[in-house]
Amino acid sequence: MVRKLEMTVLIDNVAAEPLHSEWGLSILISADGRKILLDTGASGLFTENAARLGIDLAGIDMGVLSHAHYDHADGLDAFFSRNQKAPFFVRDGAGETCYGVKDGIMRYNGIRKGILKEFEARIQYVSGTQQIADGIWLVPHRKADYSPIALRNELYVLCRDEFCPDDFSHEQSLVIETEKGLVIFNSCSHTGLSNILADVREMLGRDDIWAYVGGLHLYKMTDEELTDLCEGIGRTAIEHILTGHCTGEHAFNFLKAELGNRIEQFSSGLSCSFS
Repeated sequence: MVRKLEMTVLIDNVAAEPLHSEWGLSILISADGRKILLDTGASGLFTENAARLGIDLAGIDMGVLSHAHYDHADGLDAFFSRNQKAPFFVRDGAGETCYGVKDGIMRYNGIRKGILKEFEARIQYVSGTQQIADGIWLVPHRKADYSPIALRNELYVLCRDEFCPDDFSHEQSLVIETEKGLVIFNSCSHTGLSNILADVREMLGRDDIWAYVGGLHLYKMTDEELTDLCEGIGRTAIEHILTGHCTGEHAFNFLKAELGNRIEQFSSGLSCSFS
């Protein structure tokens, strides 16, 4: 169990001067003094924010890649140039295979090609549910068929020279046990909040989910679907949701009106404690 859990958002879509923003996400997590970097944004801008916040990236103990999209992985080289020790945990389904449709055109939206090979000595691939420290787990998403979710969001992977709906085998949640319950970090929640909660319950055998942190990828959902989501959250024990990045402005405002103080928006530089 982690007795002191804190986080600082190193980069997000939203920032106040003098910090940078970009379409990307990077969060520094401190768990009983153990420093974990979750994602690296879309560039090296998160390192500049870290410097402005007085954070020494050389002192980070380990990294976790939430999924194999550029806006979470393309700062890896900037991190590795500043940190010589931390392993980076990557889901074994991750590769340079992710695509998405934007403006009617299929575009590559995966990890910068070559980066996994370039830094293979620093990357540790994980499978299944893996405990990486006392009270800290990596949990995969393993529903048999995520095709409807992938097709709706126009997300694909290249498999055997064909574009297939993304099965999200490259995605994972970072789950941390605290005295108040589990805190789930999932940067984009592509598979859906309800599916992620179900995965954590099943694979960890726990239902005491106290807080949820990450983008919710809701900008294509209707108000009716958002209402259903709010009702679903209302039936859980989740007391705090910190969200940003890909949630969408309308969706956040809708959830805020329904959930009140249970949900807050993060931005570059935000720090908070879960203790």
